[in-house]
Amino acid sequence: MKKLVLILAVALISSASAFAQSQEINWMTFEEALAAQKKKPKKIMMDVYTNWCGPCKMLDKNTFHNKDVVDYVNENYYAVKFNGEGNSVVNYKGKDYKNANYKAELKNRRNSAHDLTRALGVRAYPTIVYFDEKGEVIQPISGYMKPRDIELYLKLFSSDDYKSIKTQEQFNNYFKAFKAEFKE
Repeated sequence: MKKLVLILAVALISSASAFAQSQEINWMTFEEALAAQKKKPKKIMMDVYTNWCGPCKMLDKNTFHNKDVVDYVNENYYAVKFNGEGNSVVNYKGKDYKNANYKAELKNRRNSAHDLTRALGVRAYPTIVYFDEKGEVIQPISGYMKPRDIELYLKLFSSDDYKSIKTQEQFNNYFKAFKAEFKE
């Protein structure tokens, strides 16, 4: 009887662990996302982070592992993680972007901003940059967001509602009318 209880406990722990691991956003590189768009058009959500950024780590832990966020992002977006101060070379719109002033000894501290980071208008970390189905920038949104905070932007951009918002007042009305569904 004790063996049966032990086997059941191990099975439950194993299945819970497998379930937790399945709660992941399907991250890819920017170039992979741009290539995927050509086969199946979807918007891109790019998480621009740095290794030293505390709010970036909180966003990853608290928001990007939330089941509602994971499910919504995986269904509606190609998700990209991009180190805003990293040393990768990225080709976007026929141009190679790099970080010529990158210093390997500073990889976990403040480093030089990547050229793509600058080109996308990222001025703070974390910033989530949203792109349309053709790889054109829609909008960068800076700052740490909880699941219900990011839900507004995920749905605003995936639904194309942003196209009808031209003023701050229109956005404020959209914000007030928005009914969050994600669980914290």
